[in-house]
Amino acid sequence: MPLDRYDRQILDALQRDGALTNAQLSERVNLSASQCSRRRAALEAAGVIEGYRAKLDAGKLGLGIRVIVRVNLRTHGNSADSDFSAWIGRQPEVLSAFSVSGDADYVLHVRARDLESFSDFLHERLLLRPDISQVRSDFVLQTLKDSDALDLSDLGR
Repeated sequence: MPLDRYDRQILDALQRDGALTNAQLSERVNLSASQCSRRRAALEAAGVIEGYRAKLDAGKLGLGIRVIVRVNLRTHGNSADSDFSAWIGRQPEVLSAFSVSGDADYVLHVRARDLESFSDFLHERLLLRPDISQVRSDFVLQTLKDSDALDLSDLGR
């Protein structure tokens, strides 16, 4: 879907604040509210906008531990990968999971209340899987940047 300047401005505004009304959006991008509404609907229908959500403060909600977990499987193949992928999808502590190149097969972003709850996830579930050969965990000490916002500045070129 080709995006013009107004589409990019709408997307940029919405990814910063998905709760904007079309009237508020129109003030930010200098289009009428009805034009913003039509463009927003078209971007949603095209799947460019996948949805809206509130960004929650995990620390204030008691999820103070953030861990990057690198996982290697014993064997590879469609069955092993799909079984692990399905299992990961059912783990509430795992916020995101990636199949990667490099020294790990998968990288997981995990949130837990504390060390004990992370230890439970690691020792009572992840390491009990027979398909796991190695797990390496890196505890996040400080978050330098945490954003899902995409840089849209080069999309129009």
